[in-house]
Amino acid sequence: MIATTFEAGPVATGHPVADHLAHLLFEGTGRERTHGTWRRLISGREFSYRPGLAPAERTALSYDRLRLLNDTVDDPVRLAADPHRLAALHEWIGPVDGGLTTLASIHYNLFLGSLVDHDDNGRDLSAFTTLQQVGTFLCTELEHGNDVAAMETVAVFDRASGGFHLHTPTPGAQKFMPNTSTTGGPKSAVVAARLVVDGRDEGVFLFLTPLGDRSGLLPGVRVRPLPDRTGTPVDHALTAFDHKWLPREALLEAAHGRLAPDGTLTSTLGNRRKRLLRSINRVTMGKLCMSAGTLGMARAALTIAVRYAHSRLVTGPRPGERIPVAAHRSHHGRLLDALATAYAMTFLHRTVVDRFAARTEEDREEVERLTAVAKGWITWQARAITTECRERCGAQGLFPANGISDLASNIEGGITAEGDNLVIWVKAAAEMVFGHDATARTRAGAPTAPNSSATPSAPNRPAAPCAPGAPATPGAPATPATPGAALADPAFLRGLLAEAEAIWQARARADLRDGPAGDPVGRWNGTSTAALEMVSAHARLQAADALIAASERATDPTARFLLRSLCRLFLLRRLRDHTGDLLAEGHLTADHVRALPRALDSVYDDLAPHLMTLVDAFDFPAEMLSAIPIASGGTIVRTLEQPAEEWPLVSPASP
Repeated sequence: MIATTFEAGPVATGHPVADHLAHLLFEGTGRERTHGTWRRLISGREFSYRPGLAPAERTALSYDRLRLLNDTVDDPVRLAADPHRLAALHEWIGPVDGGLTTLASIHYNLFLGSLVDHDDNGRDLSAFTTLQQVGTFLCTELEHGNDVAAMETVAVFDRASGGFHLHTPTPGAQKFMPNTSTTGGPKSAVVAARLVVDGRDEGVFLFLTPLGDRSGLLPGVRVRPLPDRTGTPVDHALTAFDHKWLPREALLEAAHGRLAPDGTLTSTLGNRRKRLLRSINRVTMGKLCMSAGTLGMARAALTIAVRYAHSRLVTGPRPGERIPVAAHRSHHGRLLDALATAYAMTFLHRTVVDRFAARTEEDREEVERLTAVAKGWITWQARAITTECRERCGAQGLFPANGISDLASNIEGGITAEGDNLVIWVKAAAEMVFGHDATARTRAGAPTAPNSSATPSAPNRPAAPCAPGAPATPGAPATPATPGAALADPAFLRGLLAEAEAIWQARARADLRDGPAGDPVGRWNGTSTAALEMVSAHARLQAADALIAASERATDPTARFLLRSLCRLFLLRRLRDHTGDLLAEGHLTADHVRALPRALDSVYDDLAPHLMTLVDAFDFPAEMLSAIPIASGGTIVRTLEQPAEEWPLVSPASP
């Protein structure tokens, strides 16, 4: 056990262990290329908190910052085509400006990325790469959010001109809720619409559509601003089209659909649904962008909360003594739980981005499902972490100038954008009930059965994961191991989580088989609870595997110890929800369950002295942290002492 000591005041950064952890967190040798530009960007005064702005002014500021961001990008087209750098961009700008994160995700990923992913046909992108025209993406409609396959917007092929008439046929077909106002300058959109040829619906395709110029909106475009929403404001709006004519080159074409001059469509995909999914495929990368932005927010919240926990003093046990609030288990235990989750989230995200960047046609569906599962889990965890961190900062955490109060509400947008979390998890669950073998994960990674007199007889059960020392040969005597030793072994804990996933999958399969015949909704209703628990366990297991793999790459002994300890903590906390099932199925003994609280306390003891090292590894710039009062040894009172002229200003928008 490591002695727990806490010094008052923020600890200096630059610790070699923190540097090694940062090297692992931020992709090793690719750290500078992938993250360096964005980290330096947010260190500038232009990205510090600006007080006293009305919602419209905050939106304008986000557009100004988008132009500053674009000035740092050497090649926006190449950025749109690089999953690693594009995701990393969101990690760094997420904590400083939620509105900018939304705008950048739409412009670089959904808009510019969609253009890059289709045939270029000699299309000139310079207006978009220089932000003479800001790009936006119009897909979901007022009455068709989670069911975009039923969208009503049409683009009718006009044989006489060779172009299209883009039209919104009903109020429910208005595009909801992209940033289409005139704020931020002239805009163009990629619009999802049904291609109609001679009355025949050929499926949903994308159409490049100019919305406005320096004089305002163009004819045939109607925009109605929506009320302010939670989080950092963006100029969300309802958008409709009144038979707006588009030239032939407006249609974005690729192998999934090309339209000949005579109106004949050729496609490598056999049905309209597949064409839709391929047309809006950038939404998958968008899931990685949304989860990256919320991931950065979670790490920022932890950095602020941990630093403040060391400078915030409370009465100690001796007369006249003052100690940091971080000294208390009730405080640092919650922060350590969140830190373990944030490390697991980060390494899971790295794994998924790698899989996405290397995907092929053969594993496309599997990678897209993994991306959806990770997006749901990461964004939900990010919300929980930022809420916890805000609470740990007390009243100081309520002030936006302290960098933490707006984060949870900004994360709400990430939970809903690019696929509502619950909806994409339901889709993944339906695919995974029979299309995924959870037992393969238990066979691949779990040790074998505990040797304890408390183990119940279970002749019809699969072999349980077991404590360290169990023999590999079936039937050989096992080496006795204490429950405490077993619960200190990440491999054993990981095996238990794999068993939990398999248990919930078996339940979901049984529920689906036993469901009412002839009632698909009723049958799925009876299955969905278990199926969603299976997806949740699967996401946690993927995160645990990513964290275990990272710990094995650590070469510094202390860094390896910390990562293994974080992995133990992550797994112990995740297993609490499954102890009843694991006990009932013979994978845990009563002694293991009794030992869990002490095992948690032991890992808290190991990690508590290293709180600052663990957040220093998140590598936020000193300039950013020094501008946040509670992250740099102060309180909100500091803002009252700072002259107004010293508040950071942003450069005027580019003409």
